[in-house]
Amino acid sequence: MKQLLLLLFVTLAGVVSVQAQNTPTGIWKTVDDETGEAKSHVEIYQDGGEYHGKITKLLQYPQDQVCEACTGSRKGKKLVGMVIVNDLEPYKDYWKNGTIMDPETGNEYGCSVWFEEGKPDELKVRGKHWTGGYRTQTWYRVR
Repeated sequence: MKQLLLLLFVTLAGVVSVQAQNTPTGIWKTVDDETGEAKSHVEIYQDGGEYHGKITKLLQYPQDQVCEACTGSRKGKKLVGMVIVNDLEPYKDYWKNGTIMDPETGNEYGCSVWFEEGKPDELKVRGKHWTGGYRTQTWYRVR
């Protein structure tokens, strides 16, 4: 009986581990695509079938840094704890129709994220401007 319970536990742990790697949930180190500098840690989490991301740690600024470039209710708020990715929806093998806010400019863009084949610890994050231009960053899983 103990062996059966152990086998069940190991199997379930493996399933949970694989499922976690097949979603963008987790903590990611953001890297500026232009400078190559690590900027922050963002936690992506699921809520109500959609994915969101909030800043959990700043790597270049004090942890009490506020968003001066933000507008509306975000203006002057602390960056740590700020939700910058909203409403990503699962679609086939990636997530789309979300938004991402750039805290350096305060601008918001359409957002999609995905994994490249065989790279579960690298998340491609694309911000798309309404004019059709876009930027893609690679974020790295924090373990």
